[in-house]
Amino acid sequence: MSDTNTSLATAQCTPKRPRFAQLTMEQLNGQQMAIAQQMVKVTSAGLAGPVNVMLRSPEMATRRSHLMRYLRFESSVPPSLNELAVLIQARLANCQYEFWAHRRHAIKAGVPSAIADAVQEGKRPTKMSDTEEAVYQFCVELSLEHRVTDATFKTLKEFFSEQQIVDLIVLSGEYSCVSMLLNAAEVEIPNHEIAPLKVMSHAELRAGLLANK
Repeated sequence: MSDTNTSLATAQCTPKRPRFAQLTMEQLNGQQMAIAQQMVKVTSAGLAGPVNVMLRSPEMATRRSHLMRYLRFESSVPPSLNELAVLIQARLANCQYEFWAHRRHAIKAGVPSAIADAVQEGKRPTKMSDTEEAVYQFCVELSLEHRVTDATFKTLKEFFSEQQIVDLIVLSGEYSCVSMLLNAAEVEIPNHEIAPLKVMSHAELRAGLLANK
């Protein structure tokens, strides 16, 4: 084998180093430790996943943790619809870790598996309740267009209070941010599990998720 081929083979066999090395509790400074101890209480990922990335900026993580705790566990939006919105953000961002982590939360919260499966495949679910349909259309339209039509807003307002609408908007934005953190850091799914999402282009996602009812 030539030197060039040997180098290529070695490069292909060498695992890529993570962009953010996994931190351990022993490596954390005082400020990181304080927020880490709070964050691991509300996530099954421990110090892994987005926590590992956010600990690089402990002051930001500390301030953001209060908002995320509210959005995940105290929001005015019902849990199943909250988790549906998270799945939509993960799908739109092709964020493997986020979808992997939240699909089970969504099913546990009451999202029908058929709806989760359709979103996973980049398709508009065919069987949704009127409320699910309103939330779905609002979240997908807002994320793809960065605005919503009067008709979409009016429909959601038939089911949601103004507080719930605001909470839903902020949740969508926060989980878009989480997707960016995870994708930019190239956070992998634990234990080499199979990635749940087929990577799709913006055009493919638009065509599939905003398909006519």
